[in-house]
Amino acid sequence: MTIQDRIQQVERRIEDACLRSGRKRDEIGVVAVTKYVSLERTKEAYESGLRHLGENRWQDAEAKWRTLNEESPVEDSPIWHFIGSLQSRKAKDVLGKFHFIHSLDRLSLAEAIHKQAVKLNVIVSCFIQVNVSGEESKHGIEPAELQGFLGALKEYPTIKPIGLMTMAPYELEAEAARPVFRSLRELRDEMLATGAADETFSQLSMGMSGDFEVAIEEGATWIRLGSILVGKEEDEL
Repeated sequence: MTIQDRIQQVERRIEDACLRSGRKRDEIGVVAVTKYVSLERTKEAYESGLRHLGENRWQDAEAKWRTLNEESPVEDSPIWHFIGSLQSRKAKDVLGKFHFIHSLDRLSLAEAIHKQAVKLNVIVSCFIQVNVSGEESKHGIEPAELQGFLGALKEYPTIKPIGLMTMAPYELEAEAARPVFRSLRELRDEMLATGAADETFSQLSMGMSGDFEVAIEEGATWIRLGSILVGKEEDEL
C-alpha cells in the first residue's frame, strides 16, 4: 500500500468522523508522525502532500529536516511539529527549526525555551501537555495545575500557548479513550470561560492512529498519525 493510498483511507475516516460529530473537515489538521521511518519514507510522505511532519528527537530528525528544507521551495517547505518530551537542555536544538512544540509541561522548560527564543527573536507556539489520564508513565501537568501554569507563562512573552495536548493510554480501545479526550476539551473550555486563557488558546492536539476518530468527535483540532499514515519501516510500499 502506498502512502497515497493510506492518505485516501485516512481522509475517508476523518470525513466520516466529521459527519458524525457535525464538524467541518478544515477544522482538523493532520501531523504525519515520521519519527519511526527513514529519510526516504519521510520524503515520500512530503511528496505525497503531507506538509505537517512530527518528530520527537532532534538527533533523529536532523537529516530529514535539513534534506527536506534544502530541497523544498521556501513557500512550500514542511511545517515541523516537535511531539516528544523535550529536555530543557535540548531546547536550543529545537527552536528555530520546529514551528510547534506539543509538549510544554513544566516551567523549567518554559524558561529554557524563552531564553533561546529571545536569542533568536522568535515567538514559539506551544501546546501545554496535560496528563488527563493520570498515568504515572505519562508526561504532562495535572489538570488542577493548568490555570496556575498559564498564569506563570505570562512571565515568558516569547511563548504563545495555543492549546492543550494529551495522550490516551495505549492499551485502551478507541471508545474507552473518549473520556480522556472529552476531559481535555472541557479543560480548554474552562480556561477560556474563566479568562485564564484568551481566544488564541483554542487548539487540541489529541488522537493517534488507534483512536483519532474518537478524538475528532470530541473536538481534536490536530491529530498525530504515524503507522496508519506513513507505515512502519518494515512495511512494503
